[in-house]
Amino acid sequence: MKLSGKTAIVTGGGRDIGAAAARKLASEGANVAISYFESSKGADAVVSQIEAAGGKAVAVQADLNTQAGVDALVGAAVDNFGGVDVLVNNAGGLVARKTIAEMDVAFWEKVMTLNLTSTFMMTKACLEHMKSGSAIVNIASQAGRDGGGPGSLAYATSKGAVMTMTRGLAKEVGPDVRVNALCPGMIDTDFHNIHTPDAGRRGFEANAPLKRQGHVDDAANLILFLACDDSAFMTGTNIDINGGMVFS
Repeated sequence: MKLSGKTAIVTGGGRDIGAAAARKLASEGANVAISYFESSKGADAVVSQIEAAGGKAVAVQADLNTQAGVDALVGAAVDNFGGVDVLVNNAGGLVARKTIAEMDVAFWEKVMTLNLTSTFMMTKACLEHMKSGSAIVNIASQAGRDGGGPGSLAYATSKGAVMTMTRGLAKEVGPDVRVNALCPGMIDTDFHNIHTPDAGRRGFEANAPLKRQGHVDDAANLILFLACDDSAFMTGTNIDINGGMVFS
């Protein structure tokens, strides 16, 4: 049990990569606090799955774009489980595909807040409770490497900033806390169900060296690796997980 006795927070843990990560961390002994924004259905299901397997978990409704939401989630983890050892900054999104000509400042700031500022606020709040040996895992994106697809300028910029934040924070909080990120490419999630045409996904499968889309468990396995002592000599890294479509 690689995380026995530890507590993990997974933001956006009610679906897709967040849900898979919450289940994976719990399977290795972690107590898990997850957040959801609107519907509790997915988050409650994840909690039930973890508890059915003998683990401990709690779901918290929280708008992580606000300090109140951040404080509610971190407070629930501390109150229920006594602290924070692992933070997975997973919550975020594209919002909509817009060119720079189509977006206004309000849209730009919304995307930045959703992906970057919320990561900053969660990290700052959790660091107050993290002891030596803790780990932060950020979810960046392949878009942060290559600029993303059409209409994803704001999203790609925010994820590129998460990658830079990962590097800078690793220098600032080491050696007590390690900070790493993963940069997912085409993972089979609702994100791509909403924002990526099916033809684009089929094209990815045809061109990727591994000839398939990623599964959420592929990402969850990497999150576990970065969260536990298997990666004890790694910090400040942004790891590609994209089936070989982009090499950095």
